[in-house]
Amino acid sequence: MMWLTWRQHRRQVLVTGAALLVLAALMVPTGLMTRNAYADKGLAECVGVLTSAQSTPDRAEACNRALHQFSDQFGSLSMLGVLFLVLPLVVGLFWGAPLVAREVEQGTHRTQGVSRRRWALVKFGFVAVVTTVVAVVYGLGMSWWAAPLTQAAEQSRFDVFFFDMQGAVPIGYTLFAVALGVCAGLFWPRMMSAMAVTLGGFVGLRIVLTVLARPHYLPQETRTFPIAGATADLSASFGDWIVEKGIRDASGTMVLSGAQANCPPDASEPGGATCRPLVEFGDGAYNWQLYQPADRFWLFQAIETGIFVALAALLLYLAARRIRRVA
Repeated sequence: MMWLTWRQHRRQVLVTGAALLVLAALMVPTGLMTRNAYADKGLAECVGVLTSAQSTPDRAEACNRALHQFSDQFGSLSMLGVLFLVLPLVVGLFWGAPLVAREVEQGTHRTQGVSRRRWALVKFGFVAVVTTVVAVVYGLGMSWWAAPLTQAAEQSRFDVFFFDMQGAVPIGYTLFAVALGVCAGLFWPRMMSAMAVTLGGFVGLRIVLTVLARPHYLPQETRTFPIAGATADLSASFGDWIVEKGIRDASGTMVLSGAQANCPPDASEPGGATCRPLVEFGDGAYNWQLYQPADRFWLFQAIETGIFVALAALLLYLAARRIRRVA
């Protein structure tokens, strides 16, 4: 049975392997190039300077200039990541959906020389192993490749673009997409129908979890900092996920949502420049942020991966039960 499964899917395995080699041929040289440039320009030290309250204006300006030069040179590479955001879905559409739907559509599921349960376990297990290997290589490889681009752009790794394409979550996304395709192929036993259900279900759940659930995986924390004598850039720890922000007055009432304000240190001193936000919102107004700390990145990755792996296991269980009743 295993040999038959290999013969049925060897073309897909070989195409997938070739695609990974092409991906590696593109990502490894560009990854080494960006990492070498990042190290040569001393940008790791610059990131520390820009997030330190003790940095001098001259040093901060030099670091900003170096980071902008790096971003101008390599920033366009980050657009390649858009192509890889859809990779788990592509695997689900072309590995998961046809896996059973094609055989049910053609009636070949009735002519197997083994029990349907064993047939399903072998096919599901084979595809699960292959897709897991692909997702691990892809997810960890993208983490390595994207790190200098994320840091140089002073982007939080919680940013949707970067969070979804690296780390452990591609493993969960890929397994879920494949399991959804398999299950859809049993309940809607036409290959095009199964692919349509896989597409809609995968995209819909990703949007719901990203927008509604992810910000609340762990309790959010709050940060406040003054308007006069401080800057928004120095208020946040590098890489924090700012979920919500605004300006509150002295009583704590939100007076302007989605904005931050800062004035020169001497703006509120006698004879100094006028601090317009304090004039507008009153003395005692301050900046407010609701955020998830940067050091929770891998914990959030584990939580979201666990959700999708659990859903994949549930879908495969439903598929194994369903397959015994398919005519």
